[in-house]
Amino acid sequence: MEEKKRTAARLSGLLLLLLGVSMIPSFLVAVWYNEISSIGSFAAVIIPLVMIGGTMTKLTEDLEVRIKMRYGFLIVTLAWLLFSLGGALPLTISGAVPSYVDAFFEMCSGFSTTGSSILTDIESLPKSMLFWRSFSHWLGGMGIIVFVTAVLPSIGIEGQLIASAETPGPTMDKLTPKYSDTARNLYMLYVGITIAEIILLILGGMGIYDSLVHSFGTVGTGGFSNYAENVGHFTSPYIRWVIIIFMMMCGVNFNLYFVMFRQGLRAMLKDDELKYYLGFILVPTVLISITLITSGTFTDVFKGITSAAFNVVGFITTTGYGTDDFTLWPTFAQMLLFFLFFVGASTSSTGGGVKVLRVLIGLKLIRRGIMLKIHPNRVYSIKLNGKSVPQEVMTNIANFIFFYILVVVVSTLLISINGFDIVTTVSAVLTCIGNVGPGFELIGPAGNFSIFSDFSKVILALLMIAGRLELFTFFMLFSPHYWNPDKA
Repeated sequence: MEEKKRTAARLSGLLLLLLGVSMIPSFLVAVWYNEISSIGSFAAVIIPLVMIGGTMTKLTEDLEVRIKMRYGFLIVTLAWLLFSLGGALPLTISGAVPSYVDAFFEMCSGFSTTGSSILTDIESLPKSMLFWRSFSHWLGGMGIIVFVTAVLPSIGIEGQLIASAETPGPTMDKLTPKYSDTARNLYMLYVGITIAEIILLILGGMGIYDSLVHSFGTVGTGGFSNYAENVGHFTSPYIRWVIIIFMMMCGVNFNLYFVMFRQGLRAMLKDDELKYYLGFILVPTVLISITLITSGTFTDVFKGITSAAFNVVGFITTTGYGTDDFTLWPTFAQMLLFFLFFVGASTSSTGGGVKVLRVLIGLKLIRRGIMLKIHPNRVYSIKLNGKSVPQEVMTNIANFIFFYILVVVVSTLLISINGFDIVTTVSAVLTCIGNVGPGFELIGPAGNFSIFSDFSKVILALLMIAGRLELFTFFMLFSPHYWNPDKA
């Protein structure tokens, strides 16, 4: 029991230390812009976090921690809750977001890379606070635990099982023999992509501060902006297309970039999930472009295509950035965007949602069911990238899809207590569990989530974390079997 307590203390200390250190860039922004209240607020949180976390880590430095998978799920969920709860403190202490429930919602949205917001006057907030909420996207995008995994072995903690419990998507391939090396390689790529976008946005005329904020939101597929009009604040087609391209890049399975580096672009393009991912972008973009242009919503063809592409990519990658109020578009165009709620980005990407791979295998399962009705004696195997998909994987994916639907139904019933219309209620649940950001009707691009009660905000905030952690990691903690090993 003593060893378990020391293990908990070491891991908790590490997370507290990481949370405190992660606020330092925002503290420096507050100093740069001479935001006195923000300086004090960040200092009031950073100092105790670093002192407590550092002390706990130091006192247990002689401990070599071995984590069982079952405890990995608990650590991951608590990490996201801890970062959201602690990350909300500067917002509340500074008075930028007086309600702690609202601040908690905002930071859950940040770290889960959802991008839904309760803010009604974004531009009135201190620049450092807006920087912090966007930086939380960047931290949560690749994954707090994946980052920690890169440094865990150096402080005596085996991190692979913890990272496996956190990583979005059904699979995350090891690129190197050591998982910590894989995590470091992924973060180097992540940082490289971020720097590239920052430079390209600056070259397009965007200021350094704005380019940092929007690059964090793009690469983390989060969607927070420091402007009420979101990316619509920038009229430059160049800036919009840079963001479109980088949203697309970050919705791709990051492992495929290493395939490209080692085997070339052709090998990367052979991936079945990537083909469908690009198809889910191309087809809706073409259809929405035609709809917007023929309906007269856009008289400029290029602007119509740009707007269609931006919103389609924003939805499927679950980034949620926007340039237009799509709730004013023709119903057909809105329905295509609504459909993308159920798709999401690729596995092992920074995006959320059901994931393209699950949708792809689900479609293959439907096709197999039809074929077996026609030819009952036929042996029909489901293949992905030329290889048969194991039955266990298909079962897990089917379980996830059914569980996803169940959670959506139950959550919608809970949120319906607010009494809003069906579209607002359903889209609120779908956008939070899918980590998309904007919804429809009252929570569309022109609205926000401040209309919901505190009860609903907490439910929606927890849905964001559950969706980011692929549901099972979060909800298994509510099972008696999890807490009683004898029942497992």
